[in-house]
Amino acid sequence: MKTENEFKLTVDSKSINESFARVVVSAFITPLDPTLEELADLKTAVSEAVTNCIVHGYKEQFGRIYITGKIKDSMVKITIRDKGCGIENIDKAMTPLFTTGGGDRAGLGFTVMESFCDKISVRSKVNNGTSVTLIKKIEGKAKW
Repeated sequence: MKTENEFKLTVDSKSINESFARVVVSAFITPLDPTLEELADLKTAVSEAVTNCIVHGYKEQFGRIYITGKIKDSMVKITIRDKGCGIENIDKAMTPLFTTGGGDRAGLGFTVMESFCDKISVRSKVNNGTSVTLIKKIEGKAKW
C-alpha cells in the first residue's frame, strides 16, 4: 500500500513551539506505524533543527519557523526553515562541538540530526536564513 501525505506548519520562534513541532511530526508519521525508536529519532532531530532556528537563526529576535513534511511510501522528509541570520560556513557549523551559541551550547545539533536520520541537507544564505531537510526511512513495526 502506497502512503503519500504532506503538511505545512508555521510557528513563532518561541521555545514552546519546539515541543509542538515534535508532536506534529509524531502525529504526521503515525500512519507508517513507526517503532518507538524511529519515532524518538525523528522527534529528536526535529527538536534540534527547530532549536537551531530559535537560538542561532533568530538569536534574540522574533521570527517564524516554517516546517513542511512529506511522506512517500516509507520515506519521511521534514524541512525546517527560518529567515534568520543564516550560516556563514555550513561545513564549519556542522563540525561536532562547534557552536556560536556561547558556553551553554554543546555544538552537537547537526551531529545529533545526522545520527538520527538517514540523510540531512543544509542550505543557508547569510541574512536570508537556513533550511534543514531531514530524511528518514520508516521501517515500522514488524508485522506478525
